Amino acid sequence: MTTDVVLPCLNEAGALPWVLERVPPGWRAIVVDNGSTDGSAGIARELGATVVHEERRGFGAACHAGLLAAEADIVCFCDCDASLDPGLLVPFVRAVADGEADLVLGRRRPADRGAFPAHARAGNLALSWMLRRRTGLRLHDLGPLRAARREGLLGLGLTDRRSGYPLQMVVRAADAGWRVREEDVPYLPRTGKSKVTGTWRGTWQAVHDMRRVLREAGGAR
Repeated sequence: MTTDVVLPCLNEAGALPWVLERVPPGWRAIVVDNGSTDGSAGIARELGATVVHEERRGFGAACHAGLLAAEADIVCFCDCDASLDPGLLVPFVRAVADGEADLVLGRRRPADRGAFPAHARAGNLALSWMLRRRTGLRLHDLGPLRAARREGLLGLGLTDRRSGYPLQMVVRAADAGWRVREEDVPYLPRTGKSKVTGTWRGTWQAVHDMRRVLREAGGAR
């Protein structure tokens, strides 16, 4: 099995060396530049990553551009802010390759008090509860670290291009009967400022996007 790692990127020059150094040997890193102004794309290219440019702003837009650019059997996703070590994806990929799971998600466990702010945890809990009502999946986190087969992901027909993309992936996977597994992973303080969950406003905007995904899927209102 071959593996690609999609790394959505918006002004992550300070974190890229740490992240790319930890991509497992033999895997391809796909850095999706989402309009960076700090030279992130050039740094990623110099460090050996494949760089894709996505002009449309949005976490989902960047993730999906990376999925479309991927060619490997298994595609992983990881934030590019040094809060998550892409090396943690090795057992995720093994579980998918061995047929033990169809989608493996990382449940973030803060390694530092400042790694997972209270507003981000509150939003995550609310969304996990709504997801459970909608799908029956007893998940605790909707974090970005995940792995699945490329063809399966493309077959889900994902349409959200904002913060709702990770949730839509899980909802549609559950509707398709996928086996979804959750694994604990250490969560580190990110490098630089968060674009989504760094503030209460950003967190609740993400919650709003994800509630919209659940409504479109016929879930909770």
